[in-house]
Amino acid sequence: GYAHWKGQVLNSDELHELYEGLKLNKVNRYDYVLTGYTRDTSFLAMVVDIVQELKQQNSNLVYVCDPVMGDKWNGEGSMYVPKDLLPVYRDKVVPVADIITPNQFEAELLTGRKIYTEKDALEVMDMLHAMGPETVVITSSDLQAPLGNDYLIALGSHRKTKADGTRMTQRIRVESPKVDAVFVGTGDLFAAMLLAWTHKHPNNLKVACEKTVSAMQHVLQRTIKSAKVQAGEGNKPNSAQLELRMVQSKKDIENPEIIVKATVL
Repeated sequence: GYAHWKGQVLNSDELHELYEGLKLNKVNRYDYVLTGYTRDTSFLAMVVDIVQELKQQNSNLVYVCDPVMGDKWNGEGSMYVPKDLLPVYRDKVVPVADIITPNQFEAELLTGRKIYTEKDALEVMDMLHAMGPETVVITSSDLQAPLGNDYLIALGSHRKTKADGTRMTQRIRVESPKVDAVFVGTGDLFAAMLLAWTHKHPNNLKVACEKTVSAMQHVLQRTIKSAKVQAGEGNKPNSAQLELRMVQSKKDIENPEIIVKATVL
């Protein structure tokens, strides 16, 4: 959101070197891995190698992948990472992920299928399950919310195989109030919160999503309120004023009051 940015983009060799250092010190046992925005195909391929190796160390490791590729503006989707990342996500990353959090556009890219209705979305989530992940959450969509135009729909699906080999799938819809501003970092916050709440409620996607989306609402409402005060009457808040009020929302993040309920489909 800012006019200028500085710094370096880590390449796959540098990532590998850091990982080798962890291995040499025998601190390469993890319970979770979370990845988000990446611009480089070799870096992404290296992430897959590392996740596979970490899963050999700990078979219970959960890999949460936010496949950040693009979004829709005014109904038109466009990618904001190089196009050659799509096949890497689709063919290599998603198959090793346990939880994925695409938006509608990214879910459509990964499956090659457009979503026009909730039924389409459920079928796309099934296609994504078939690629590997047990939990799929479409974090935002263009779908018409039953509560009306002021609400945004997220959909979730959790598939697990029971001890006797039968599969069961829990599907949910979450409608959250739209907040009239452009925030940066909401996807990262969503993926991190979902990781935390699925850890606390591994077999209850409904509760995990309610806590995630409720916490998001608390953070966004606090942010917009504070940004408007800083900008002053009648002025549009700028990027600095719209920085997510994470620290101020510590209590809401740790123990959110449930203000958004999920519907089991």
